[in-house]
Amino acid sequence: MVQFYIQDTDFSFRAKTITAKWLRIVAREENFKLGAISVIFCSDDYILSTNIQYLNHHYFTDIITFDYCSGKLLSGDLFISVDSVKDNSVVFKTTFKDELNRVIVHGLLHLVGYDDHTDEEKTVMRSKEDYYLSKLDSLR
Repeated sequence: MVQFYIQDTDFSFRAKTITAKWLRIVAREENFKLGAISVIFCSDDYILSTNIQYLNHHYFTDIITFDYCSGKLLSGDLFISVDSVKDNSVVFKTTFKDELNRVIVHGLLHLVGYDDHTDEEKTVMRSKEDYYLSKLDSLR
């Protein structure tokens, strides 16, 4: 089950049903089952506080993924800074909606086991993101 929350921002997310369906497709195609996924949309200040408190990282980020997976059951919390997503959409010359969807699937792909520390891992992650974003487009 995918649940959506808002923390410390006036952001409103209207694509809950289609996003949950999309994430189930991603999980299934990666040979996983979707468990309890919480997507928490928040401010830069909130994600910075979370980053410091739980990871001892003193910097802003667009997403923090907390992994509670068990075997092939994906469960976790995806904290997403809507402020950083907005900024990144300008930097990467894309729409806020497209950047937000990329960040959401990026978090789920971390739960699946993909990483993005090396150039090679980043290439694989970006390819997976692009592939699943095309799947989302076909759901609309």
